[in-house]
Amino acid sequence: MSSNKKYWKSVEELNDSSVVETLQQKEFAEEIPVEDFLGDKASLESSSTSRRDFLKYVGFSTAAATLAACEGPVVKSIPYVVQPERIVPGIANYYASTIADGFDFASVLVKTREGRPIKIENNDMSTFKGGVNARVHASVLSLYDTKRVKRPMIEGRNVSWEEFDREVAGKLDSAEGEIVLLTQTFASPSTTKLIQEFSSKYGNARHIVYDSISEDAALNAFQSKYGRRALPNYDFSKAEMIVGVGADFLGDWQGGGFDAGYAKTRIPKNGKMSRHIQFEANMTLSGANADKRFPATPSQQLAILKALAGYSSGGSSTSELDSKIDDAVVKAARQLRQAGSKGVLVCGLPDEEAQKMALEVNERIGSQVIDTTNARMIRQGDSSAVAQLIEDMNNGSVGALLIAGLNPVHTVPNSKEFVEGMRKVGTVIDFAVRTDETSKLCKYVAAAPHFLESWGDVQFSENTFSIMQPTIKPLFDTRQIQDSLLKWADNNTSYYEYIKETWGAGFGGKDWNHAVQDGVFEGTSPVSATSASNSGSSSKIAMELEGEGYELTLYSSTAIGDGQQANNPWLQEMPDPITRASWDNYIMMSKADAEDLDVMNENVANGGLNGSHVDVKVGDHIVKNIPVIIQPGQAKGSVGLALGYGRKAGVQAEMQTGVNAYPLYQDFKSVQKVKIEKAAGVHEFACVQLHNTLMGRGDIIKETSLEVFNTKDVHIWNKVPEVSMDHQEIAVTSPEVDIWESFDRTTGPHFNLSIDLNACTGCGACVIACHAENNVPVVGKTEVRRSRDMHWLRIDRYYSSEESFTEDREKKEDISGLGSSLSEFGELEEAADNPQVIFQPVMCQHCNHAPCETVCPVAATSHGRQGQNQMIYNRCVGTRYCANNCPYKVRRFNWFSYVQNEEFDYHMNNDLGRMVLNPDVTVRSRGVMEKCSMCIQITQKTILDAKREGRAIKDGEFHTACSAACDKGAMVFGDVNLEGAKIIEKKNDDRMYHLLESVGTKPNVMYQTKVRNTTEA
Repeated sequence: MSSNKKYWKSVEELNDSSVVETLQQKEFAEEIPVEDFLGDKASLESSSTSRRDFLKYVGFSTAAATLAACEGPVVKSIPYVVQPERIVPGIANYYASTIADGFDFASVLVKTREGRPIKIENNDMSTFKGGVNARVHASVLSLYDTKRVKRPMIEGRNVSWEEFDREVAGKLDSAEGEIVLLTQTFASPSTTKLIQEFSSKYGNARHIVYDSISEDAALNAFQSKYGRRALPNYDFSKAEMIVGVGADFLGDWQGGGFDAGYAKTRIPKNGKMSRHIQFEANMTLSGANADKRFPATPSQQLAILKALAGYSSGGSSTSELDSKIDDAVVKAARQLRQAGSKGVLVCGLPDEEAQKMALEVNERIGSQVIDTTNARMIRQGDSSAVAQLIEDMNNGSVGALLIAGLNPVHTVPNSKEFVEGMRKVGTVIDFAVRTDETSKLCKYVAAAPHFLESWGDVQFSENTFSIMQPTIKPLFDTRQIQDSLLKWADNNTSYYEYIKETWGAGFGGKDWNHAVQDGVFEGTSPVSATSASNSGSSSKIAMELEGEGYELTLYSSTAIGDGQQANNPWLQEMPDPITRASWDNYIMMSKADAEDLDVMNENVANGGLNGSHVDVKVGDHIVKNIPVIIQPGQAKGSVGLALGYGRKAGVQAEMQTGVNAYPLYQDFKSVQKVKIEKAAGVHEFACVQLHNTLMGRGDIIKETSLEVFNTKDVHIWNKVPEVSMDHQEIAVTSPEVDIWESFDRTTGPHFNLSIDLNACTGCGACVIACHAENNVPVVGKTEVRRSRDMHWLRIDRYYSSEESFTEDREKKEDISGLGSSLSEFGELEEAADNPQVIFQPVMCQHCNHAPCETVCPVAATSHGRQGQNQMIYNRCVGTRYCANNCPYKVRRFNWFSYVQNEEFDYHMNNDLGRMVLNPDVTVRSRGVMEKCSMCIQITQKTILDAKREGRAIKDGEFHTACSAACDKGAMVFGDVNLEGAKIIEKKNDDRMYHLLESVGTKPNVMYQTKVRNTTEA
């Protein structure tokens, strides 16, 4: 049946908070000084003039409207003297390329305008789903980073490449001791071959691969079992039963990119969908999307894994697990055996023996989900070799150190020892894309290009390859490390030619041009990679976690990852999918542990979230003043902290956020035993969890169980809201209760967008894609805290009060009488220790009966025949009536000029950063409302292209930035007037419903009811 579950965004909503009450009724908690928005920021904040007086002053004349719109300055264009052949002004070009920065690997399409890359998109030809995630979409902005290294330097002075090569070559020739190349995972056959040739020339060279966030345990386990240093591949589209133990496989676990396959089996088809059980400490994307989630500390996870290994083989377990968890493990093991080849066990523990156990369980059940023959090559780091390097540097046996794609001074856990070792090395050369903590300590800094300026080949898996090609001429005087190694090895070949020579004619049946054009191909590597030696030393988590204290799980955040793009404002401002906080990392802690430590979270009068600080200590290493977020679902006795933050060098002051957690990453292990003490002070978060809340508005989320979905009538689990007419309840969709006169929508395209709550994992790729496509401004931490974030698309995260749908429903159904009602409903509002989670993307719903359109006094917002709710920025005077009348809270008021404004020193404040702007979308001026346009510029281009080519538009050609970015199929966009279109199938699906349908707005955005597979098979 339909769910009336109590959902909540924040723990604060469960308290009798006046702040929450205010936010449910109004967009902002504080009165808004609209009247002075033509003044500067200081006068805006201190103004007390009433809105009514402001409207008296401005009026609604054409002149006032023009003034209020604050049109931007005129910028004259200079035409080409000689127009380049391949560049047509106004027409976008697309190039296939590859991101391979050592952490994120994916085949991509790069959209360029007038020769400059402005957007990253999925390359649908790639069979390797490496995950075009939020960071990959945002990487185009990192190309225009003002902190990039612009030319080679020696001792901080700019030099020519000729001088740089001459001096470095002399140093390498005279190096006393080993020459060590410390690099990221390149996963490049040609680079492997080149390094081998470079090592042969010098004889005393050694190559060490370092992953800042290590997958060492999994690599060692795979190498021990299969003889190759690689990672198993997983195709979750083949899974019917998934058991995760500490593995956030919908996040960055083992390189990520598994979410698209996962989503395919999560949509119920023919009454079936996969079942997912997750055991974890932190609340992760994987746990949030699971059918059943069980909080468990890392030490408990190891016991769970051992029990699963015993039970799945039909034996027994000697674990001392809690009876509730042990019962869950027994059931999970039974279901794994029943699923057989359609089942899979994934493990994220940094323990070699644990990883071997997971491989053996999958082998025992004959899992087809795991692929060990076409193993992943995108992680090749060897942590033991890095530890040995630090020892070698300190004892003076390293004569030269070449660092590429890394910032070890910041990321190596024992950074102090690494820095001391660097000082004892005769020559240290850093191939740096941007200035960082490492390059500042190096005498020689070789300016390296961005991946969008580079050539390369990438081996995703043993038979899947991709080509990296430059999409713009290098912006600065940069050179790839490969070209430098070729020159220093006395090889005059360019790296471009070297790649072609390495592969010969072996591009999987394609010639070079076709391989570059497609960006991907399948084949066999022309180079035999020399696997790093397996040290054979496996960490024993159970031993490491003995004693008193909390169990810390370090992880990579969805936005910042390992920290390479810390200077990217799009990513800094992107809210975390779980906590909904941006511009920070923090300790996540359970409510029980927070009470023990006397730390708090509270929302202040303006809706902003505040939290206490703590100090965290691992051995002799301590990180001070880490803010705390109390996280529902966090396993008691455990805490979580994101890596990648706390960078200072090469990062703008506005983006020097968070604390550096790498000092806690001892022995490259993501699990540590820590001591925590409360520290002084209160931290102010930029947390959007209470912004634009739809709580208390009726059917926001509709969900049901697979059992009810299969056995009950659709009107039970997806009931259409009813309204009263003549004292009778009538469905809100009935024409009888419709007082609008609608125009004919059957002529031409009429656009709808479907969002499937089962397929949406909350990854946020759509949020960044919308940012890039529509020139959405970054407003900074202070403004986000004031509820002034400008995202056109947000992903609301809701928690349910009960741990399971069934328990929640049964509790409601058992309520009888007033006394019972008061107590039982009160219990439903209590925060569960382990709530269910749901993600809901929300943008402008493009209502056919739009309440915003009827209240705009200057007709700045109107409805188009194609179904889009349109904004005419030049007409808008910023009255905000439309925002007040919007039930979905999707309109954003543009408070300030975010372009060329020192108050907002992000990419729009400099000429280099503005190169990323999309010329098809206006940059909005201050004082106007803005919102999702359903990417009208893209739909119109599709229509015009088809008209010019004299053909009909096919299904699938229409898309928005968000639907194109979603490789999970959660967003489907199309024309409901196009016969056979997929969007029509979605519209007619039994699971379809509209957000707040009882309001009668008749949106063109629809949602598909969430179905959970909660019943044991």
